[in-house]
Amino acid sequence: MIRVLVADDQAMVRTGFGMIINAQPDMEVVGEAADGVQAVALARRLRPDVALLDIRMPRMDGLEALRMIAGPDVAEPVKVVVVTTFDLDEYVHQALLHGATGFLLKDSGPALLIEAVRAAVSGDALISPSITVRLLRRLNPPPASGGSDGGLSIRELDVVRLAARGLTNAEIAGQLFISTGTVKTHLGSVQTKLGLRNRVEIAAWAWERRLLD
Repeated sequence: MIRVLVADDQAMVRTGFGMIINAQPDMEVVGEAADGVQAVALARRLRPDVALLDIRMPRMDGLEALRMIAGPDVAEPVKVVVVTTFDLDEYVHQALLHGATGFLLKDSGPALLIEAVRAAVSGDALISPSITVRLLRRLNPPPASGGSDGGLSIRELDVVRLAARGLTNAEIAGQLFISTGTVKTHLGSVQTKLGLRNRVEIAAWAWERRLLD
């Protein structure tokens, strides 16, 4: 079972996330925290596989709690996915700097929340598609000519383009009429061929080479 800690100062949010997590056959909520101090204490005591942290919480905000349980100086860091209403770029940068393995908006929906938890467990990182696309648009303008396709197959390039637009694995599968397992296989192959670590880097690679319309 994937053991999940939920930290949010709103009881309704904790309840909602708990219902989504506990509805999965291989996941369970092992603890709930209403503030950052409690989140750090529970994370250290329960050692969850993944912690879902809000940013704005009383006593200690989520970014400080993140630094204390997943930062670069932590001997045994916890996998943390930041889930918040606020998508400020500064929050995104600070969260990733302090060791977050995901950054989601609360309105991302249950499917993306579950996907982010699974990604964190597997060592991948998932950022809300809307945030990913916005950050990529702020990159320096790409060269006028398209780059190499990196030796990717036509179907792999199809998957890359859709991932770069911010679609989830399930949405990509629906667009291409393939299974989500096949999508994951293609993304894994792309990462291996291009030497990339996660779908965010895949999206950046596609964006820089003007593979999107």
